[in-house]
Amino acid sequence: MPPGSVVNEARLREELGIGRTPIREALQRLARENLVRSIPHRGTFVTEVNITDLARITEVRVVLEAHAARLAAEKLSSADREAIDSLLALLRGEVTGQRELMRLDRLIHRTIYRAARNPFLEATLERYFNLSLRLWYLVLDREVRLREAVDEHVELLRAILAGDGELAETIMRRHVIGFEREIRKVLVER
Repeated sequence: MPPGSVVNEARLREELGIGRTPIREALQRLARENLVRSIPHRGTFVTEVNITDLARITEVRVVLEAHAARLAAEKLSSADREAIDSLLALLRGEVTGQRELMRLDRLIHRTIYRAARNPFLEATLERYFNLSLRLWYLVLDREVRLREAVDEHVELLRAILAGDGELAETIMRRHVIGFEREIRKVLVER
């Protein structure tokens, strides 16, 4: 749903085939995560995206994601190594567009969060990733540097596999800042 749009509970119940209570509970959770906003007697709306929120989300992500990348490199298990090898194989294939890149990006970040071996950090990053994920939708119809994005992910995953926490941290910081820069351009154009 685009930012600012009305959330139609009846339509959601019909589309998802579930009752009013689960829908309301889900909307309450989304409100706690600042993804929707409920206004009494008016309805529930998807929250707007603005440059201030983008900057605040990035401020948190750049520190915590970089730290998670360092921890992942330092604590990599054999299962993590296999997961990263699988991701690298996917990245060597043809990434066909924005949606595919978005799906792979999510898998990569979740793999890194798990590999950091800190469930509190993982939960926090998952929340902030979800907040930033909706920003992706602003650029889905735009031309982005797909090859550069794929190469950046490959470089990051290789640094983690090599156990180079410092390099992984640097690459992740650059990755998050680059994402923010691209989204900022789109927001300024709107």
